[in-house]
Amino acid sequence: MNKVYRNPLAYLVFIIPTLFFYLTFYMFPLLTTFRYGFTSWDGLTAPVFNGLDNFKEAFNDKNFWISVKNNLYFILFSVFIQVPIIVIFSVLISEVRKLRGFYKTTVFLPSILSTAVVGVLWTVVVFDPTVGLLNKLLESIGLDKLIHLWLADESTAMLSILLTNAWQWTGFYIVLVLAAIFGISKEVYEAAEIDGATGFQRALLITVPLIRPILAVIVLLSITGAMKAMDIVMVMTKGGPYGSTEVMASYMYKVGMTTGNYGYANTIAILIFVFTLIITLLSNLLTKKLEDVEN
Repeated sequence: MNKVYRNPLAYLVFIIPTLFFYLTFYMFPLLTTFRYGFTSWDGLTAPVFNGLDNFKEAFNDKNFWISVKNNLYFILFSVFIQVPIIVIFSVLISEVRKLRGFYKTTVFLPSILSTAVVGVLWTVVVFDPTVGLLNKLLESIGLDKLIHLWLADESTAMLSILLTNAWQWTGFYIVLVLAAIFGISKEVYEAAEIDGATGFQRALLITVPLIRPILAVIVLLSITGAMKAMDIVMVMTKGGPYGSTEVMASYMYKVGMTTGNYGYANTIAILIFVFTLIITLLSNLLTKKLEDVEN
């Protein structure tokens, strides 16, 4: 076995297939996107190089900036609302002694469903104006004035999508945080109990600081997931009403598939890549600075 490990061919056997798929399904599409993003192309005729015209069009496109704003909503909601909820539920579940596996399975269940199923489920069962549970609940407690066309109103459609998306993925992140919590040495908690620390103090001063690395990963995953968001929007609102829930990925799809302006669509794809890279780098930089300050 040691001879196999020392043989370079053994490594190539595993590296080459992986490298092939990486180049074929990631690098080639990425380079192709950068190539067509600087052209005027309808998908049929030969692309014509037009320099930075597509980028100028994007920066002057009102609908594009609406989609950017909605992606920022996804990020802010995920980082400042969803992540605290994840931490709270993770700490609560970790303190449970009975049926802990049941709770873990229950919160994880939505994440195994496809986004299409989740979108249809919430659109029909929760937000439907006639038979939806939300309006029925408001009616049953006498708040008829709050009954709403949740997905058809510009003021509530985006929030409805954010809640649905959070419901689907919160359980997945809770399982990750629970794994980190269960990895903390019991001696640390026992020492805190001897010192008279309450449950809240243990969670705030011991658990949260020790699981900070996994929280940083969750924030990073939330940011990248928010920048890729598309399917939940297409299923629930198709970007409406009046484009108020459009995100960059769904707008890119519509520009390419509806208008046939594939050059501009590739430009939007490039901007999604660049914006995601910038926000991710800023997030990592902020995380490192916070760690340096604490150390």
